[in-house]
Amino acid sequence: MLRLEVKASLAVDEAGTITGLASIFGTADLGGDIVHKGAFAGAAPPIPMLASHDPADVVGVWDELVETAQGLAVKGRLLVADVVRAAEVRALIIAGAMGGLSIGYLPTSKKARVGGGRDLFRVNLKEISIVAVPMHPGAKITAVKALEGGKVDEVTLEELQAKLGEVETKHAGDMSAAIAAAVAPLLEKMVKLEAKANRPGGDGGAAQEPTIERKAFAAYITRGNLAPETELKALSISSDPNGGYLAPPEFSSEVIKDIVEISPFRSLASVKGASAPSVIYPTRKPGGNATWDDDTTAEPETATTNIFGQLEILTKAMSTFVDIPNSLLQDAAMVEAEIREMCGEDFEKKETFAFTNGAGFYDPEGILTNADIANFNYGAIAFTASDAIAPLITMLYSIAPSYRNKGVWMMNGTTLGKMRNWTDANGLKVWQPSVQIGQPETLLGRPVVENVDMPDVASGATPIIYGDFSGYRILDRLGLSVLVDPYSQATAKKTRYHMGRRVGGRVLQAIKFKKLRMSI
Repeated sequence: MLRLEVKASLAVDEAGTITGLASIFGTADLGGDIVHKGAFAGAAPPIPMLASHDPADVVGVWDELVETAQGLAVKGRLLVADVVRAAEVRALIIAGAMGGLSIGYLPTSKKARVGGGRDLFRVNLKEISIVAVPMHPGAKITAVKALEGGKVDEVTLEELQAKLGEVETKHAGDMSAAIAAAVAPLLEKMVKLEAKANRPGGDGGAAQEPTIERKAFAAYITRGNLAPETELKALSISSDPNGGYLAPPEFSSEVIKDIVEISPFRSLASVKGASAPSVIYPTRKPGGNATWDDDTTAEPETATTNIFGQLEILTKAMSTFVDIPNSLLQDAAMVEAEIREMCGEDFEKKETFAFTNGAGFYDPEGILTNADIANFNYGAIAFTASDAIAPLITMLYSIAPSYRNKGVWMMNGTTLGKMRNWTDANGLKVWQPSVQIGQPETLLGRPVVENVDMPDVASGATPIIYGDFSGYRILDRLGLSVLVDPYSQATAKKTRYHMGRRVGGRVLQAIKFKKLRMSI
């Protein structure tokens, strides 16, 4: 699953109208990330206004979003007349206790930066929160509008804080230093927690000392076999016939993590690791040995046979390559990030196609090619008709309840587009859009997952499958081999990186699925 990330000047009036900069362009925040102008292209109001990124604490709505030279300028409304919490937040802003904005987003175009952090070129904006400690030092309250004697005067934050300090000194002694000393550890902790929430890997922004193996790997990917012998000895030689070395475990896990973020299969299927070329799993066929008897008669033998069986999953070799310009080889972190991102995307495309349509020979067994999964015949009804939902209802309830209640629909975008306008007998849409960030859309109450490798609606095709995908097992062989080839692309002034891994896939419990087969 992709994690929602958070970042971020701000003014508020008595009516709850609030303005400010939600994100600052061109400078690094506390997590080391830099947001670039154009990152919010396509973002459109209304955008939820939260307090401290709590999805259960909606306090208003953002009505205007404009990218300026400085950052993302926003204007919205704290619903002070309707939401009690909104009035509280407004009071905290005026008091200086909540002084910044922070965005919640999913990065869609990013690049690792030297020394840590990322350049963010495009993000999918989900929400903008009012926070006590913003991710960006420049994201602070610039002005607060206070109503005094019926006149609105604009006071700077520094002036407001000075006035509050004077009040504290006058009425309770000089407590500002004591308050500051008490609050300082909490503020520092909040800064670290928000920075940690924003950094991939959750390291809180602190640079961790790389392991000896990681240092050696950085030397190898930038210099190949010309790297110092002491560095190469720290690496494990790959068993891949093409040679090379095994990437450090943390690099391999990062590649798998990238694949999981974009794979429609891995978040649903049962995924296991293996150190052997294959794994044999016991299987249990429908049925059982239980019988009714009494205390005086011998337990009878049942006619049921072959209750238990075995299925072997072989890990299949998969390889790809990436060409990197030699001009970038001085920056090991950039090379590593490019290799990870490009090969992760390539591996995901190849394995998702195989998990869907693979023949099981050179590649894993596809869920559509498994002969044991039953077909449900759609019938002669036109797929665009208003009553086309009826066969799907029948198909859904033909699956055992224990699997049906955990199941999801899987289809491609073309099929999804056809079904968006379907209605039931009462004229109501059968397709239900997601009402919560991060939650999938549903069809007949069950989640829908898009897979580009599912076939289109056509005669004899199986464009839809429903089931509990824990019945499909993915097997990852530990280890990712990397071979640096500085020669084959030398005339193009590039270095080629060959990467290989092994992965298997197979249906272990066909009874958990059912395929929709169109009429011929």
